[in-house]
Amino acid sequence: MTFNQALAERINELLAEKGITQYRLAMNSGVAAQNIDHIRRQRNQTNAVNIVFQIAQGFGMTLKEFFDSPLFDIENITD
Repeated sequence: MTFNQALAERINELLAEKGITQYRLAMNSGVAAQNIDHIRRQRNQTNAVNIVFQIAQGFGMTLKEFFDSPLFDIENITD
């Protein structure tokens, strides 16, 4: 499974689990519905998460390890 496939599958899984639509996710997240749709349909060959994934790999880390920092706690992110 490619990273983009895994990302699309995870979004689909969470939409079903939370019982929300792509439109509601767009409204809740501030990400354009079209951008979410492109990720779900794997139309983007690269995206910012792919780049972070590659950086994490460069450090010999998983994404989970990379983001496991208080820097990424919701209260510490302002934008």
